[in-house]
Amino acid sequence: MVNVTLSIPSELKHKMDSFAEINWSAVAREAINEKIADLEFIKKFKSKSTLTEEDAIRLGRELNKKLAKRRPPA
Repeated sequence: MVNVTLSIPSELKHKMDSFAEINWSAVAREAINEKIADLEFIKKFKSKSTLTEEDAIRLGRELNKKLAKRRPPA
């Protein structure tokens, strides 16, 4: 296994220190693995897609409008 150094804000480090029992390296590995899986899925999906960027934007806007209508008023 190789080592990777991450830079994080000091406030976050203080919060992490309050949970000394947590293996933060394992948490970071899991988060990185999940992100890579998401990106690989998107890459595979995108390679098979015939949608143009304009189509995707239009569909995204339509979906946002429909979701906004489903939300109960605040």
